[in-house]
Amino acid sequence: MLSDAIATGPGHQRAHLLTPGVIAWPADLVDDAAGTSWELWVAPEGGLTLAGGQVAGGERLGELTLREGPLTEAETKDRRHLAGHLALELGGLDRTVLEQALTGQLAVVQRRGGGIEVATGVQIAGVLDALYAEEASVAPLGPRLAGDRWGLSLWAPTAKSVALQVFGPVGHAARDAELGTQQPGAQPPPEHEQPAVTVPMERDGSGIWRASGPAVGAEDWTDRAYLFEVEVYVPREGRVVKNRVTDPYSVALTVDSEHSVLVDLTDPRWAPEQWASTPAQRLERPAQQTIYELHVRDFSGGDEALPVELRGTYLAFGHPDSTGTERLRELAEAGLTTVHLLPTYDIATIPERRSRQKQAVIPSGAGPASIEQQAAAGEVADEDAYNWGYDPFHYLAPEGSYATDGHQDGGERTAQFRSMVGALHDMGLQVVLDVVFNHTAHDGQHERSVLDRIVPGYYHRLDAAGSVEDSTCTSNTATEHAMMRRLMVDALVLWARHYRVDGFRFDLMGHHRRVDMEAVREALDALTLETDGVDGKGIYLYGEGWNFGEVADGARFTQATQGNLDGTSIGCFNDRIRDAVHGGSLMDEDARMNRGFATGLFLTHNELSPHSAQEQRADLLHRTDQIRLSMAGNLKDYELLASTGQVLRGQELDYNGSPAAFASRPEENVNYVDAHDNETLFDTFVWKLPQDTSMDVRVRLNTLALATVALGQSPAFWAAGTDLLRSKSLDTDSYNSGDLVNMIDWTMQDSGFGRGLPSAGRNQHLWELQAPMLEDPAMRPTPEHIARSAAMALDLLRLRHSTPLFTLGDPELIKQKVTFPNAGPEATPGLLLMRIDDTIGPDVDPALDGLLVVLNASPEAICEQVEGMEGTCLELSAVHVDGADAVARETTWDAAAGAVTVPAYTAAVLVQRIS
Repeated sequence: MLSDAIATGPGHQRAHLLTPGVIAWPADLVDDAAGTSWELWVAPEGGLTLAGGQVAGGERLGELTLREGPLTEAETKDRRHLAGHLALELGGLDRTVLEQALTGQLAVVQRRGGGIEVATGVQIAGVLDALYAEEASVAPLGPRLAGDRWGLSLWAPTAKSVALQVFGPVGHAARDAELGTQQPGAQPPPEHEQPAVTVPMERDGSGIWRASGPAVGAEDWTDRAYLFEVEVYVPREGRVVKNRVTDPYSVALTVDSEHSVLVDLTDPRWAPEQWASTPAQRLERPAQQTIYELHVRDFSGGDEALPVELRGTYLAFGHPDSTGTERLRELAEAGLTTVHLLPTYDIATIPERRSRQKQAVIPSGAGPASIEQQAAAGEVADEDAYNWGYDPFHYLAPEGSYATDGHQDGGERTAQFRSMVGALHDMGLQVVLDVVFNHTAHDGQHERSVLDRIVPGYYHRLDAAGSVEDSTCTSNTATEHAMMRRLMVDALVLWARHYRVDGFRFDLMGHHRRVDMEAVREALDALTLETDGVDGKGIYLYGEGWNFGEVADGARFTQATQGNLDGTSIGCFNDRIRDAVHGGSLMDEDARMNRGFATGLFLTHNELSPHSAQEQRADLLHRTDQIRLSMAGNLKDYELLASTGQVLRGQELDYNGSPAAFASRPEENVNYVDAHDNETLFDTFVWKLPQDTSMDVRVRLNTLALATVALGQSPAFWAAGTDLLRSKSLDTDSYNSGDLVNMIDWTMQDSGFGRGLPSAGRNQHLWELQAPMLEDPAMRPTPEHIARSAAMALDLLRLRHSTPLFTLGDPELIKQKVTFPNAGPEATPGLLLMRIDDTIGPDVDPALDGLLVVLNASPEAICEQVEGMEGTCLELSAVHVDGADAVARETTWDAAAGAVTVPAYTAAVLVQRIS
């Protein structure tokens, strides 16, 4: 039943103004088109109502005509969910009139028989792109310094007015006032909170508002704080509001991101010497990527060797006393190429001033399965210094909580961020940034919403009725809209050019379009060392190609998901190898009963499994096929003798009803067996391995699992600390669990296991199962176990980078040289053999004719004759001969028989030297 006020906010916007002349209208609202008419209404300040069966409080812009035939393919491009809508045409409306109407309340009214049947609001993202995107997509945005003038530009096409507020400078004077460190007595607010000047902004035809000011003299705007005052109609409020908002293109901020700051990123003040003078390591091919995923605070939050003020900060990286830095150098020397940092752009959830960060008071003497530790951490979880950071606030500025206290303002956090990048480059490591363009932390009028308070209803993906989609857990963005995509591309170019980072990992990449990722690739490829200080073509891109939510299965557009990125060289995480090694996901309802290649499937008794031994054997052989395929780059057209007895192409091998392979090139596949999400690899094994499995065996299986990743043809990805048997005390999701659960002990004295029951919010339903495991002292690694695991992991890196045969980089070379002997229905359960034959095709490694990888996941030594290798001379890799794993050195080769003997739970590499 219609109310007096016409609701046109979220949930009440069923009309879609796609172009200046076409509105998509839901077919289910029309019983019979004959005798039905439509009108477009506007109210500049809001307030459309129904009075006496008529619309009041606004004016009618025009009649809408029902078109014969459906919406065209062009009209529903990137909006496939509207394909069944009717097309209403709005003819003869002057552009100026339409542009003015877009700054107010819009509604479409449907009449029949003289009465009003429907009155609903209008979604306008489509028409905004149609009117403005072509020009606005290439015009300058954000702060820019040209000569002796600052310019500021803000895209706000629906705003009625925009003014720039310029405040006092940030820096030491402002900080002293803010922290109360000036002379005793009452302190005025810092200068950047005292309005200095309001500058009206002028709008151009692209919907961009502009203002400029001096960069020299007494009124110099450099290092000054600023805000925009945007007067705009907000549909969910039903009125015009004035929002004081930061710049979505902020390159610098004040503490807690309350103001944007005019910082010149080319200013030498913000360019530390090591960052400026240390080039990044360059890789010949992206398949060489060997990535270590690390959170800035995890790295040093618990490092007692560092001064307290440096723990959890950018400046911990490279510090001479940092135990984490010492480990990173070891990893780099062994072959690690890249550190992937969890989000380091400005995030919305962590208080940036340390004095406002609450600290958990952890009770002493609490048991390994006590609720006391996490109860204490949980009390301050939303106000402490910890969060993973998947809650974007400003995309082009560094996060302030990782800067040292008192240095979070303006260019100072930029300098510290660059110090971190320089230190990692100095270690020989590339730097990948984790980026989250699929959602923002908030939308609407929330104080930490930026985009939606400037152009309401544009930057976020709306459902058919106008509510913000939240399948990513918060407010989904819409990079199918031109200016949201531009924001993503511009941000990435800035991080590459002005911070010299070497790659990007995209959170929930499947919520973006393939063409969005291609636009990113094109923009980065245009960067050169000569012009931009960075070789953009060397920047590696990868992400989560998951297929779910409102965009699933191409519901709106062609997504950047597994299988949709052929030819782009953009990587997708490979859950196939992860699940095959683990035995399925721990999120599965029957997770404990499901085992995999490295968790004892078929080879150890599983009292929880309802499956017969024959079924478990078949499952193990199939999962081993999935690992084989993944180690060969997970190529769609790679051929493999499968456990069914058939020779299958990669895309014909099954993974839970989907094709196992999704890559056309090896770098389009990223192999991993653990990441920051879910349980650590060690904790996964606590769940899945027989509970009486010795710690010595757990160490070996941890190494074996990592070997499936390290010795494959695709980029290899490890979570930080997985080499150290890192545990999070079985926490299933530690994004907000604080330092207690997440910190890494680089001294290798404590793995993290048994720090109390994990947080209640995500784990309480599991406490009954978790408690006995956490209380079992046999589950806790000793320092000796951790050190052994750490040393064996280094050997895996040395093996990977001992020969280019492990990272061929070319799909044709992989298909020529990489085979899996002894596969098929008669394969030995738990054994995986991979041969790389360098006598076929081009000579890749002049020192070798080939090699043989042997993975034995069984509890017994295996002696096996290898197909086609009789008379071949192999020897154990020198890495093993000089390595940390005495058991692996027991691997032997019988050249006459072409037979290998490999100990239980062992990964070994034998090499064929040039004869």
